[in-house]
Amino acid sequence: MLKFDSATTKLLEESYQGADIRRRRRASFDALAPRGGQHLLDLGCGNGLLTEELARAVGETGHVTGLDPSQAMLDAARTRLAIRENVSLIQGVAEDIPLENASLDGALSVQVFEYFSDSRPALHELHRVLKPGARLVISDMHFDTLVWHSDVPDRMEKMLSAYDGHLENRILPEQLPGLLKETGFELDDLTPVVFCNTHLAPDSTARMMIELVSNYGVSTGAVSLETAEDWRAEQFELDQQGRFFFSINHYVCRAVRRS
Repeated sequence: MLKFDSATTKLLEESYQGADIRRRRRASFDALAPRGGQHLLDLGCGNGLLTEELARAVGETGHVTGLDPSQAMLDAARTRLAIRENVSLIQGVAEDIPLENASLDGALSVQVFEYFSDSRPALHELHRVLKPGARLVISDMHFDTLVWHSDVPDRMEKMLSAYDGHLENRILPEQLPGLLKETGFELDDLTPVVFCNTHLAPDSTARMMIELVSNYGVSTGAVSLETAEDWRAEQFELDQQGRFFFSINHYVCRAVRRS
């Protein structure tokens, strides 16, 4: 799995404030539709960008709990949220949420469930801590929708196959309707957010993915440094030639906890 260490945290801190990821964050926020006075959970809160927006939306009478297993990510979130008195940040995992039964008005999780080999334990925990009728938003990539051009397709396949090791479930969005029904939720909406980059803007999803794929492949020994550098160089060259293409679908799933 991808390790959210200090180096990865620094990369994501920059990338997550880019235009592409802001659009995904907004779609997830809108699906949850937070209101003043609500108590919410940001599951896998990361560096706290969305946690901050939720805290602003629920106001002084509301509260947001951010839960994340990564200490580096939580350190970044604590810095960002230092002045927010209506936020609690907790190190922990989705399978054991340290909150009371039926204590939440809503919960949101962005690009977290793709790291679970079995989503059911986390979904059961969310069902436990959410009130009947509360909203749950799960927002994740479908990696089988990835289209990424290369003049050396064999090398591209090798790089992407190596990166598959960073997650547990490539196709989570297509499984969510069934999983949610099985664990006591009713699917309300499933909306795609398409990332399509035809040039390597510094804040684009593709630019972030180049670094993540390269770093992960080399650090795990799945690809050589030379292979990764050649692959990276080709992508920048394609951009200079006006031939760059990258596309992937992200899905925002909204469900309601049944009684």
